[in-house]
Amino acid sequence: MRRICITILMVVPLLSMTALAQGPKVKIANGTLEGVTDPATRINMFKGIPFAQPPVGDLRWKDPQPVKNWSGVRKADHFGHNAMQKNVFGDMMFRADSMSEDCLYLNVWTPAKSAKEKLPVLVYFYGGGFVAGDGSESRYDGESMATKGIVAVTVNYRLGVFGCLSHPELTKESPHHASGNYGLMDQHAALEWVQKNIAAFGGDPKKVTIAGESAGSISVCDQMASPLNKGLFAGAIGESGGILHLSSLADAEKNGMSFQQKAGASSLADLRAIPADKLLDIASKGNWSMALIVDGYFLPKQVSEIFADGEQMHVPLLAGWNSAEIPYQAFMYGDAPTPENFVKKVKQFYPNDADEVLKLYPSSNQDEVIKSATELASDRFIVYSTWKWEEQSAKTGGQPVYSYIFSRPRPKMVAAMGNAKAGLAGGVAKGDANEKPNPQPAPYPGASHASEIEYALGNLNGNKVYDWGPDDFKVSATMEDYFANFIKTGNPNGKGLPEWPVNKSDGIMHHMIIDVTSGAQPANDRPRYLLLDKVAEKK
Repeated sequence: MRRICITILMVVPLLSMTALAQGPKVKIANGTLEGVTDPATRINMFKGIPFAQPPVGDLRWKDPQPVKNWSGVRKADHFGHNAMQKNVFGDMMFRADSMSEDCLYLNVWTPAKSAKEKLPVLVYFYGGGFVAGDGSESRYDGESMATKGIVAVTVNYRLGVFGCLSHPELTKESPHHASGNYGLMDQHAALEWVQKNIAAFGGDPKKVTIAGESAGSISVCDQMASPLNKGLFAGAIGESGGILHLSSLADAEKNGMSFQQKAGASSLADLRAIPADKLLDIASKGNWSMALIVDGYFLPKQVSEIFADGEQMHVPLLAGWNSAEIPYQAFMYGDAPTPENFVKKVKQFYPNDADEVLKLYPSSNQDEVIKSATELASDRFIVYSTWKWEEQSAKTGGQPVYSYIFSRPRPKMVAAMGNAKAGLAGGVAKGDANEKPNPQPAPYPGASHASEIEYALGNLNGNKVYDWGPDDFKVSATMEDYFANFIKTGNPNGKGLPEWPVNKSDGIMHHMIIDVTSGAQPANDRPRYLLLDKVAEKK
């Protein structure tokens, strides 16, 4: 009888613990987290995990600081605050329920059932021009990747004036004698967090691939370039965005002083005392902006110089762009797409190289103008910088480089969208019911900027704006499989997929054309980028 009673006493506490448990628990360096499990996929999700202290008060415009430990169990069942930003892009659909300067949170999706599985890891940085975006967006959701045996992470980082301000006083107080690039530093802090904690989620810290789109892709390029990241990741994926020419710290400090004057502040302390929403309003008004810089610490010199000298992280790279990033109107500036107008614009933008430009971007008729103006607008916007990243990586990185062009146009919007229309940078804008039809010719058919994200990450179902069909899901399956293979092995190739050739240092390049029928093609567009490269070097 005594033995039976002891057995019952031992069992009851275990049953109580099971009954009280609301989700999976993980012990990380700072404390215990409790997430949620999707009953359909059995993927465990941990949302809103702090990876740095809130960058508020005296921590505004400082390097991200280590998280303080917590006691007990911290709920990780909802997304953290999204970073301070204005509503800039119509395609951004946040699942975070609030915006705050307190924004340094990340999210983890994992299929692992124990910490011993050592699964490959994807860390994704959102796009949005460094002024908008959030890790809660459904198009970046990590659950689909997790079903393929990958631990997926999305990361928030500071934006706009909060993420980029340089100022002489900030440089002086910094232990690195640098200021600016706080958003990039946030991403770096998240990568350090991953190294320290991802094994608890079943991930392998030695198999981390970083990825991003647009500003997120530029971020990946810059993370590869930074000497601070040695050993923090083993692969990189870039979607539309690469090597840019950055301002100097001195110029950025002057820009910061002009912002101080614009804000009516007399010192850094005054700037830090301005409420976040008011600071955002001030930064959003007028012709004034901030950008990434050569700060002398995170980026010791121009990114192009770092890659040219082979000083970047030597990891496999998969990168590419979309076939019609932005429409021809972005180059024609409202002029009709006639041969005469195109020639005029080319001579305006390339007065010393117009003949060469016109050879590579022909314009004998309207159809040719629309095609060439789309290509030139897209190249100037973001394609050339992505090509530059691929080209220099192949020359000096000593690792495989895989290039793609995503070519699947989005389908029509669902009928319920009413009079909505395509908006800025691939977004959606509310149309005017009384608006007259646009008399201009249709844009060149192709995939617009940011339209590949849902395909690449397997998240078409999360976007209710478009009427996705079987061909869209076929393209998504292909692209996601390529990405998943690369995350796992550093090589996108795998069973059932068209062979994707590697680009090497010999200058012989190929693009994987990703569409309903995918296949590799020789990179016959290279002369365009070599010309743009020559033009850029003259400036």
